[in-house]
Amino acid sequence: MDYFLKSARLGFRCWRPEDLTLAIELWGDPAVSALIGGCFTPEMVRARLAKEIEQMKEYGMQYWPLFLLESDRHVGCAGLRPYRMEAGVYELGVHLRPAFWKRGLAKEAGSAVIEYAFSTLNAKALFAGHHPANQASRQLLLRLGFIPAQDERYPPTGLMHPSYLLPKA
Repeated sequence: MDYFLKSARLGFRCWRPEDLTLAIELWGDPAVSALIGGCFTPEMVRARLAKEIEQMKEYGMQYWPLFLLESDRHVGCAGLRPYRMEAGVYELGVHLRPAFWKRGLAKEAGSAVIEYAFSTLNAKALFAGHHPANQASRQLLLRLGFIPAQDERYPPTGLMHPSYLLPKA
């Protein structure tokens, strides 16, 4: 596969319309979507995929699909979305399929996205948040160097989510 970004074990490429099956396997999995708004129906996944493709066209960023370099097996997605564009702040996100949890891949993907955001996109800072019950995401963000900021309402869950900032060094 042709990856625009690589880490030690992962390759990043852009979502394509023909990736609907991969998107359904990711966001249609209740274990993945439980803490980001609940199980996505196939129609919701189709809309999410279209939104990711549109964000890439409009902003040059998305939650890019991730693949293992050794096998090209789909792992999940990681990337950026607009947050406070006028201030140069992007939102970082990582969603992995359960078979790839607890392997250090989220940290590896997050680190690659952070480097890309600051060096290629010239971001001034990154924002991230997580469901209050998701302690694994909390630990990931702290290991990536994010600093706790404030709680923000996340519309898909209706809850106040702990939020973090990572300023450019």
